[in-house]
Amino acid sequence: MSKGRIIKLVGGLYTVLDKENQRHTLKPLGIFRHRNFRPKVGDIVEFNKDSITKVDDRKNDLHRPQIANVDQVLLVNSAKDPDFSFLLLDKFITLIESNEILPVIIVTKIDLMNAKELDELKEKLKYYQKFYEVIYFSSITKENLESINTVTKDKVNVLAGQTGAGKSTILNTINPDLDIRTNEISKALGRGKHTTRHVELIVFGEGFIADTPGFSSLEFKEITLENIKYYFIDFFELSHQCKFNECTHIHEPSCEVKNQLDKGNILPERYNDYIHIYNEVKAMKPMYRRNK
Repeated sequence: MSKGRIIKLVGGLYTVLDKENQRHTLKPLGIFRHRNFRPKVGDIVEFNKDSITKVDDRKNDLHRPQIANVDQVLLVNSAKDPDFSFLLLDKFITLIESNEILPVIIVTKIDLMNAKELDELKEKLKYYQKFYEVIYFSSITKENLESINTVTKDKVNVLAGQTGAGKSTILNTINPDLDIRTNEISKALGRGKHTTRHVELIVFGEGFIADTPGFSSLEFKEITLENIKYYFIDFFELSHQCKFNECTHIHEPSCEVKNQLDKGNILPERYNDYIHIYNEVKAMKPMYRRNK
């Protein structure tokens, strides 16, 4: 019996990469179907010459995108075209944190900003650098390409983020042989046309990287209103100083998060995004209860 990792799923056929870097095209045993269990890209599996016979326990299990055993998410946001959005950044961070996966923030198209604009953006993103790695990248100048190479080493990485921010361009820059198709930004919609057709782990150095369609859909169906505050790790670190144990950091008195906001120690955009996400989830939950 051999062992490997599922790196691709297309049309019910799984591509498994073994320890000798040999690829095997396989189908899972019928017993998985009877157990209502479907192997995923990222799974560590045992297999014979015909079939996947066993799936190891997963350390995490994402549903959108359909991928397992992820180490970190490379969260891609463009500086311009489309414009940088703190709200999109914080929405993605919330989703990623809710899955207990590490976000790494990558800002692309920095060559489209003038020096003043870029300095202003970097000044605000210094706040995020207290908690996450932030990499500024240009596919034109190749600035900080080595930083992306370093951060992806020995990791299973999901490449996700703002539509049209250049996720496929990053992959093509890292490995020109991939030739992943990209589309022009749709000026009318203010966003790019999604081009990824399936989930696939691409071998890169000693790690893997994936371009996946799932995280482009920002849905909070599995996030509870009570838990949002835990996914803002900067707020969580302050929460033990709040007067009330279950402080939402919105209406309660003696809230340390609001105290630090007033002192200028929390980025206003970050707090406003928290309120936006909180209200969005609050508005969604009654609808889900009615539909059950």
